[in-house]
Amino acid sequence: MRLKFTKMHGLGNDFVVFDAIRQQVTLEAAAIRRLADRHRGIGCDQVLLVESARLPGTDFHYRIFNADGSEVEQCGNGARCFARFVRDQGLSDKDAIPVGTAAGAIQLFVEPDGQVRVDMGVPVLEPARIPFRAAKQALVYRLSVDGQEVSIGAVSMGNPHAVLLVEDADDAPVERLGPRLETHPHFPRRVNVGFMQVLSPEHIRLRVFERGVGETLACGTGACAAVVTGRLRGLLAARVQVSLPGGDLVIQWDGNGTPVLMTGPAQRVFEGEIEL
Repeated sequence: MRLKFTKMHGLGNDFVVFDAIRQQVTLEAAAIRRLADRHRGIGCDQVLLVESARLPGTDFHYRIFNADGSEVEQCGNGARCFARFVRDQGLSDKDAIPVGTAAGAIQLFVEPDGQVRVDMGVPVLEPARIPFRAAKQALVYRLSVDGQEVSIGAVSMGNPHAVLLVEDADDAPVERLGPRLETHPHFPRRVNVGFMQVLSPEHIRLRVFERGVGETLACGTGACAAVVTGRLRGLLAARVQVSLPGGDLVIQWDGNGTPVLMTGPAQRVFEGEIEL
């Protein structure tokens, strides 16, 4: 099977994107792991599929696979690349593109300056829907990790996130706590782990350990989750600049019951074909 692909990135969070509308694409977990391998494959954090619409009122369906081959519900940086891809490939000429995902429908908006704004939907805070095992909903949850008590905020942006406050993002225990929290028994579907340093109410630094991938240069849903948890704790304003290792996103959240809006770049790197 020979497939055409496009390599893309959003702030260094990189993707291999396949048009599964104009070519037949069937990918097993082993093939995804090969594609993601940075030494023996193309190399990426996630593989994205652009498919025909499944949900009413949408133009496309968006599937996301982590580097370990697992399929996940949502990816914010990938969503921006999705919008750029369907425009570049002539699959859509719209500025507002409704897209279906495993977590439901989202809206993608291509701005005049080329940036992409994504309506990520209303954040989910109820523990059972994140999913997260907790007796009741709270602003802060305390978990035991290797005998150490860790305080987190928990939220779903279509995928589950745990967010920790840290004094300095550079010194955050990402490699130590990231994998332990990712597989913590309180998160039955694993979790993405964010380490947030608050610089001011309008500016944070963030590092994210993504489930099935490890630390990435940027995580769009992680940026959204961090702003939601920080705003709920009274630490952040409605509009926040999120500085990730790969660059900056702007996150807007007006509070409970309203959607989170994420704005940032999406870049095409190169196109090619691969034999699988």
